Order: sequence, then C-alpha cells, then structure tokens
Amino acid sequence: MGDDRDSGPPAPESRAPWERPISRIHQPSDSAAPRDRPAAPRDRPAAQPDPAVQPDSESRSGRLRRLGKRSPNKPDTISVAELMGRKAEDDTPVSRPEVEAPTEKIAPITDRTPPPVAAQPEAVGSPAEDRPALTRLAMSKVRRRKRILNATRGLVSIIAILSVALTGVVWGYLRSTDQGFAQVAALDPDSTDVIDAAGQYGDETYLIVGTDTRTGASGAVGAGTVDDAEGARSDTVMLVNIPADRSRVVAVSFPRDLDVERPECEAFDNDTNTYTDEIYPAADGDKLNATYALGGPKCLVKTIQKISGLKIGHFVGMDFAGFESMVNEVGGVDVCTPQPLVDYELGTVLPNVGEQHVDGKTALNYVRARHVESEGNGDYGRIKRQQRFLSSLLRSALSNKVLLDPGKLSGFVNAFTRDTFVENVKTQDLITLGRSLQDVDAGAVTFLTLPTDGTNDWGNEIPVDGAIAALFRAIIDDQPLPGEERKEPAPTTEASTEPIAPTLAVDPTTVSVQVSNASEAAGMAATASSELSTYGFQILDVGNFAGTAAATVVRYSPGQESEAATVASSIPGAVVEEAAGLDSVVEVVLGSDYPGYTNAPTAFGQPVEAAQGQGTTEAAPLPENLAYTNAADDTCA
Repeated sequence: MGDDRDSGPPAPESRAPWERPISRIHQPSDSAAPRDRPAAPRDRPAAQPDPAVQPDSESRSGRLRRLGKRSPNKPDTISVAELMGRKAEDDTPVSRPEVEAPTEKIAPITDRTPPPVAAQPEAVGSPAEDRPALTRLAMSKVRRRKRILNATRGLVSIIAILSVALTGVVWGYLRSTDQGFAQVAALDPDSTDVIDAAGQYGDETYLIVGTDTRTGASGAVGAGTVDDAEGARSDTVMLVNIPADRSRVVAVSFPRDLDVERPECEAFDNDTNTYTDEIYPAADGDKLNATYALGGPKCLVKTIQKISGLKIGHFVGMDFAGFESMVNEVGGVDVCTPQPLVDYELGTVLPNVGEQHVDGKTALNYVRARHVESEGNGDYGRIKRQQRFLSSLLRSALSNKVLLDPGKLSGFVNAFTRDTFVENVKTQDLITLGRSLQDVDAGAVTFLTLPTDGTNDWGNEIPVDGAIAALFRAIIDDQPLPGEERKEPAPTTEASTEPIAPTLAVDPTTVSVQVSNASEAAGMAATASSELSTYGFQILDVGNFAGTAAATVVRYSPGQESEAATVASSIPGAVVEEAAGLDSVVEVVLGSDYPGYTNAPTAFGQPVEAAQGQGTTEAAPLPENLAYTNAADDTCA
C-alpha cells in the first residue's frame, strides 16, 4: 500500500522528516534593543545578509549549516545538531573588557548620623516554654551544682585575695625590718689576709660584736658612765663560720685583751657610727678591744681577718641595751650555774645554784661579769658563760619555743633590728640561713676559745700562733673539731696508690695554683711560684703549709685531676693527692724532697701521668687543751 500523500523531494535547506524542534529560542538582534521588543511575525520574509558581518561570523554560520539544516517554515526552532554546534561555540573563550568594580561611597559621619546597632546574639536551643519540665530531683541536683560552683568560686577568690595580701604583708614586713637595721661600714672583701678563698666558697662567716658603751641606754642598764671609759669597746668578739653544706656551726670566741697587731685604721665616731679623716698608724702589742675603740668595725674586721684567715662576709654589732631587750622579747632564757655567781663590781648575779630562768637584766650581768673570784681568769670565765648562754638560747629556739611562736619571733626580730648595727645583713638572709640550718642538731654547734698562753707585761693575752693556724685551717677544711657531735659523712672509697689513668695535659694559663712551703728551707715557696708562673700557671697565693708533708705533693679537689697532673709534671718527684676544700685551686705543697727547680709542663693536649699519693700531707694537730663548749651540753659543770 502506498501513501496517499506525495511527499516529493525534500526542499533545499529543509529538515529531515524525523527531525523535530526541541525548543523555541528567540534570537536577539545585533542591536542593543530592549529584551521586551515584540518578536517579528512568522510570515516576515527572511532578512538579507548584512554586508557588515565579519568573515569569522560567516564561517561559524557555515559550520552550523553543515551540522544541521534550519526549516524555512520554522525560523524560531533549533535542531539538536545546531544546539551542539552552539555549545561548542560557547566553550570557546571570549575575551571581555575588564570593567572596574564600582567603589562604594560612604557618607561622612556627622552629628545626625544614627549610632550603629549592635548585633544581637541569636537564641540557641529550643525556647524555655518548649522544654520538658524538670523533675523535683533534677531541680535539686541543679541547685546543688550551682551552690557548689558558687562556693568553689568564692573559695578561690578568697585564697587569691589572701595570697596577695600575705605576699604584700611579708614583703612589707621584710622591707620594714631591713629599714630598721642601722648600717655601718665594716667589711674588707678584698683583703689579702684571706687564706684559701676558693676553699671557703659558699661558706657564711659572721663577725658578731657586743660593744661596751657607757652612753645612752647602755649606761642606763648599768654598763657604767663615760667617766669610767669614753667611746665604745668590743666587749665580746665571736667569729661564726657555717660551711657551704650547712652541716655544722662553729663559733670562735676572742679574748678582749688578746695581744694583736693593729693595722692602719680610720678613726671611728661611735656616737654617729661614721668614720673621720683622722688616721691611726699600725701598732704592735695592742689589745683587741682597743682596735674597735680607735678604728671601729673596719679596724676590728681587718684584725680578725688577719688572725683567722677567714673571709668575713657579714658584720653584726650590738650594745648592752639591745642584748637585754632581745632576751626580754623571747621571754627570758634558762641558765645553769654550779655555784652562786657573785661579781665584786656587779654584785650578786645568781644567788642560787642549778638551772634557773633569767630575764634580760640578769642575763646581761650573767654574760658581762668578769670579776668573779672563783673563776680565776675573769676573761675566760666570762667567755665560757657567754657560750653556755648562747647554747641554752639555741636549744630553746630549736625546741620551737621561739620559732613557732609568731609573737615571740616578731618581737625578737624587731628587737634585733632595732638595737643592732650591721653590714651585709638582711632579714631575708637570716631567714634563709635559718631554714638551711633546720636539720642541724645542737650537737653540731661548737663554741671554741682562741688558744692563748698566759699574759705579757702589759696584761695582754699571748696568742699561740701555731695552734691558732691549725684551728682555722681545720675550720676552712671542714675537719672534725673537739667536742663536735656532727653526723658522720658517707664513707668514701680509698684512693688507689697506683698511677692514675693517663689524662691529657691542660693549658697552664687555665690552672690556679697555690704554693705552700712545708720544708725547712725559707723562701722555697716564693722561688717555686716564680718559676711556675713563667710557664703560664696562675699563682693565687704563696705561704707556709699549716701541717706537715712527707714529700712534695700536688693537692686537688675532685674534678681537677688533669690540672693537678699538669702541675705535677713540672715538679720532679711530685705526687698528686685528693684533698677537700680546694674547689678549683690546685695546691703545691713543697716537702723536704723538693729539688729546688721546676721543669716545663707536659704540652697541652698530650697524655700526662702522675703518681697518686695518700696520706702524704697531714694538717697540723689541734691543741689538746683547746677550750670548747658543745651546744647540746646542758650540764652545770
């Protein structure tokens, strides 16, 4: 069967029968006409080609004609092939002119400009009316949590406020007490009389002086009048040393009539605690208390430093009135006497025997009395009583009768600052020192008396120089002392007598050397030090060795093995020996076997060996009759 309709041949440029329009797209004109311009009628004849069209446009239209044919009867339809062709054209990048973005214009702010409106936070969560009602138990838990939270916040706030307040109170207290100290120039930090300064590193040494002045409050408590004696004297002189490890306390009392060599001193005005332009020349055969009467604290410190070799870092002076006030502030002190104490100048001080509690006035007479017939030498009897009094005061403080009583402690500190004159002493320093001595037992506190041997024609106590040197050498080296009950140190391994392992020599300019003469040849130490210095060794001190040496030995502290071996390589026959208290200093002790010359040391960086010795040197023995008092001894003997 055939089709009644004769389709005939397809018209040129017409669509195939199976092609159908998929969209109707109004083609915009080339002009910039408005978009709402009415479309042309369907029966409008086709527009003639515009001669102004560019060749590129013609090529594109030709390409579209090859991809698909447009029906002349339906100019507003588009085929699939034509749509795909246009898509390819759209993907081609087209350059557009850059247009500057418009700049926002902000009106100036004037008085009429309304204030900005703050953004309000948006509500989070569901409204309260939409939430389920809490049970009574849940509401109780919520209230309890709120109470705990508020209480915690309040407690933290109170603690913070109290901390700040307490810090301010403590700072203010320390500042006020420090301002209460009367300052006086006394110390001589650059003294050349200090022995083995490196060995004393970390030690605390105080010179405590009780002055005998007849003016002011001291005259009112019975010290006498200015008609008896003008100015002030060092009635009590005590040198207190505390080693770096705070393992003990040693206090050495000096007789007030000790025969001394007074150095050149500036004149001191005791009323104003200042020095004048007058200079007193050096003198021999003077009494110790006269050095203070003429040259004040400076002259006394110089004299004591020369005798002891200790580096005095703190000075504390106190008169009779201050002593009495401090004893009263702590509520008195317990003392003990084996017999009634009667002084023919002060009268009866203690009528009864045994232990008894005394107030400030009685305690002052107890430590001052020096004309007691039963004691023989009044100066030494008084020193012994002073040591016993301080021992009792120390035991009282260690038993927390003072330290844990804020009232007594505050009164004691206030009295101490009010009635003392010091240099390099602050309240914080005393507190720190007291804390570092918390674990020190009373048995580790020893009071010693400087060794003397009778009096000379002027009534001066004659010092025993050898025994004095041995005593202070033992203090510097932290050696055991008579009557001391210190805890035994941990045992150390014995040094080997075999040669030490090879080490490398160091640069001589980095080694500090102290040369001590233990031989009988005078001037040997000066000669050896001069030769050692030519090789670059740094000579710190030259003197005599306070002890004996069986042979020439180089002494050193742990950690200085290379330095000691380098020094020993310069001295023929020398051995090395470990010793305490030298720190970074190497000590050369010249024995009787010293040949009298030195050699160049082993070159820097080369292996060096030295024989290890033990027991080669010995410190000078302490005198057997050295007077001492242990702070733990509470007997009346």
